[in-house]
Amino acid sequence: MQKILKTLVCKRVLILAVSGILLYIAVTYYQISLWYVLLAGTVTGLIFGKVFCRWVCPIGLIMELLMSFSADGKIRQMYQYHKLGCPIAWVSGWLNRFSLFKIELNATSCSKCGICDKKCYIVAMEPAKFSLYKPKGVRPGDSYTCSKCLECVAACPNGSLKYKM
Repeated sequence: MQKILKTLVCKRVLILAVSGILLYIAVTYYQISLWYVLLAGTVTGLIFGKVFCRWVCPIGLIMELLMSFSADGKIRQMYQYHKLGCPIAWVSGWLNRFSLFKIELNATSCSKCGICDKKCYIVAMEPAKFSLYKPKGVRPGDSYTCSKCLECVAACPNGSLKYKM
């Protein structure tokens, strides 16, 4: 299962591009109501957490491309601000705490190498507040802002981070 997850995370931008373009076509060409899109975002939010932004959304694809042009935090912070006007981001972000799937840390196998924190864009924006492995840090996966890109889970060399029910 971990190997499948790592493969999906490596192909996430491609998955985002295909699903984002298909969603755009469904809404514009086939006139699918945005209410159905909101409902789908809510259901996926309840099950998986805030995955819509980083795995399906056409605007998420544009922001992902913008983020790839710069390694500094300014462009990464833009990714957060575009979500302010999106009701799917509001609902699924709120559902992160209640979703069935969570990012979990096995503290006994964690070597505290910090690779997960280096991969997490949430930790990069607020390193004093968030951490995946530090005991006093707020877990990004449960926060409103985490879009479940799962880079942290894929990067963990020990497999101490898991995305599971």
